[in-house]
Amino acid sequence: MIEPQVFEDGRGFFMETYHRDRYMTSGINRMFVQDNLSYSVHGTVRGLHYQIKNSQAKLVQVISGEIFDVAVDIRPDSPTFGKWTGFHLSGQNRRQLFIPEGFAHGFCVLSEIAYFLYKCSDFFTPDDEGGILWSDPDIGIDWPVEHPIISEKDKQYPCLAEIGPDKLPVV
Repeated sequence: MIEPQVFEDGRGFFMETYHRDRYMTSGINRMFVQDNLSYSVHGTVRGLHYQIKNSQAKLVQVISGEIFDVAVDIRPDSPTFGKWTGFHLSGQNRRQLFIPEGFAHGFCVLSEIAYFLYKCSDFFTPDDEGGILWSDPDIGIDWPVEHPIISEKDKQYPCLAEIGPDKLPVV
């Protein structure tokens, strides 16, 4: 979790959303090559997504609105394999979350709308995309939404236990 320094006054606020040297001091030494912006409505669940061979680290933040952001460890040799963690990110708290390579990522929108911005350490490659069912009972994510809006693609992903090691991220 990253708490950027924010300078506020009567006009609004200013913050650096990325400063390579400052992030490197914190152990985040990735070169980011792609930025993505997502707009979603209340109740939307996106994910759980990852890249297989071109594993991506992500630096995520909400520009406007509020989300519950989730990362699931899917590194086969990790002692926390299959475990998840979740954080509230919002335009109000201005927090950022660093998600290293080897994690599946997803989020749900808690506000009426949300603008979600994230940096990626590798380019998105459609043929390299992987995914895990957002509601995998073995992972047991406690999504704070009752009737999620989910894409057809995300509804079709398998549970983590059904994915062979050759279809998990190469880290």
